[in-house]
Amino acid sequence: MSEESQNETDEPGWEVDPDDESGAAVVATVGRQLRLRREAAGLRAAEFGEAIGYGEDLVYKVESGTRIPRQEYLDKADKVLGARGLISAMKQDVAEVRYPKKVRDLARLEARAVELLSYGSHALHGLLQTEAHARALLGTRRPTYFADDLDRMVEGRMARQAIFDRLPAPELGFVLEEVTLRRPTGGRMAQRQQLERLLEVGEMRNVEIQVMPTNCWDHPGTGGRIQVLKFGDGSAVGRTDDEYGGRPVSDLRRLRILELRYGIIRAAALTPGESMAFIERVLGET
Repeated sequence: MSEESQNETDEPGWEVDPDDESGAAVVATVGRQLRLRREAAGLRAAEFGEAIGYGEDLVYKVESGTRIPRQEYLDKADKVLGARGLISAMKQDVAEVRYPKKVRDLARLEARAVELLSYGSHALHGLLQTEAHARALLGTRRPTYFADDLDRMVEGRMARQAIFDRLPAPELGFVLEEVTLRRPTGGRMAQRQQLERLLEVGEMRNVEIQVMPTNCWDHPGTGGRIQVLKFGDGSAVGRTDDEYGGRPVSDLRRLRILELRYGIIRAAALTPGESMAFIERVLGET
């Protein structure tokens, strides 16, 4: 196999985050099972890699638990090793750990939430972003993400948007700064698609999108993002950029402060109806 071909076949997969202990344990278990089945079938790593269309180096990385296999890798391995679906079933084990731990933790909280309140000062909430917008926005981070890491972050962000399909539907409230609508993140076409997505989501009965005009500066959101997630058992968790080190907080006193600030921000913003009309105007100008 040529070096060029080797690089191509090594591409599918993600490196394991060494700080993600639970994720690393899952990937190590999957890798060990793959190695045992390959050896039981009497195949060397190079032979197995050739049979499934991937490089020998990637096979060793997957089996040693240092690389997360993508779903197509497991499907091909299942067929070659005659596992009758037992290897393909491992896709459920790696489905979550392919995303960074902080993304998984956030997704779990959002999946439990019955109400979400969000004010964003300089960027749209991840639940509202199109894939093109998310990729462009994450691409501005410094130091820059490697290509595989960027793919994982984007896919993780898109996966979180399953919240819109949940039943019963959670109540979702977003206050957006005007500048996040006018900034052409990803280019003009991506900006138009993003504005159209906001109009689409804003039509959902359980979603309220409000715009904070730039000329309205006198509100308690100038310190950065504010987010509050409420759960069915009456508990909640919140976060703000300018206090508590940006860490999630759950004690009642701090949560009341965040809800008070959010309430003032929401009252100062355009109404949902006015906001939809505002977004339509920006779309027409784009």
